Amino acid sequence: MVPVPLSRVTPSRQEPVEEWPWLERPLLRASRSHEVCLTCHFFRHHPAPQCIPLLACHLHQGLIAHGEHLNHRCSSWTANRQHHCGWAPEAS
Repeated sequence: MVPVPLSRVTPSRQEPVEEWPWLERPLLRASRSHEVCLTCHFFRHHPAPQCIPLLACHLHQGLIAHGEHLNHRCSSWTANRQHHCGWAPEAS
């Protein structure tokens, strides 16, 4: 599966990230490998108004509870582009 650049993934939701719904089971399922939300291409951190980072999935346009990003994933997990291109490919 070829990762899709985030520039091509435009959220269809009009509200800000802070108002996205929370992702829960059955979408997120437990994982005991490196294939977890934290290592997914669509995973992003967003600053909340209270300076608490929000963990979000841009593919499903939802928020991930703290801790769930370390041991859960969805069936659409895609490797981060850094694994394919190396660190900071734009600098080369």
